[in-house]
Amino acid sequence: MDSYIELQLLPDPEFPANMLMNALFAKLHRGLVSNGEGRVGVSFPDVEQKGIGLGGRLRLHGAAPDLERLMAANWLHGMRDHLSCSSLSSVPANAAYRVVQRVQAKSSPERERRRLIGRKGISAEAAVQAIPDSAAEMLRLPYVQLTSQSTQQQFRLFVEHLPVQKDAVRGTFSAYGLSSTATVPWF
Repeated sequence: MDSYIELQLLPDPEFPANMLMNALFAKLHRGLVSNGEGRVGVSFPDVEQKGIGLGGRLRLHGAAPDLERLMAANWLHGMRDHLSCSSLSSVPANAAYRVVQRVQAKSSPERERRRLIGRKGISAEAAVQAIPDSAAEMLRLPYVQLTSQSTQQQFRLFVEHLPVQKDAVRGTFSAYGLSSTATVPWF
C-alpha cells in the first residue's frame, strides 16, 4: 500500500453530500468487483469531524498498478462532475495505519429468530423468548446507503475506523474496500 488517490466531493446545490457519497461508494463497489477486489482499500479522512458522517473525501489505497487499473476503468461515469480526483500519489513516510471495517448490526430480531429456528429447530414461540424485539441493535456509526443489485433492497453499510496504530497489517479487502484485519495508511 504505497499509493493513494483522493476523491473529494464538490458542493452541489441539488444533491446533499451524503447522497453523493452513497452514489460514489456504490460505483466504487461495482468498480472493485470488476477491477481490483482484494487489493484496494478505502478510508474516509473526514470521518471524525463534527459528526458529519463519513465526510466528503474518500481515499483509495493500494499499489500503484492496482489503483491505475481501477481508475482506467469507467466506474466513475456520471460522477466526474460531482468530484475532484487527485492524481496518483505516494503515501507520506510518516503515515500511521488504521483498520477500516464494515460493521453489521443485528437490527432485525425477526431475521435472527428465523436463523435460530433453522439452526436449532425450535418453535417460533421459543425463538421469540430467546430473541425479543428489544434485542434489535442500533448502531451509532457513519454509513452509506446502498441498494443490493440482487434484491434491489436498500441497506446501510456501517463503516468503523478502528484506532490508529503504528504498524501496517497486510491482508485483503472486500468488494467494498473494507477489511476487519488489513490496515490502510492514515494521514
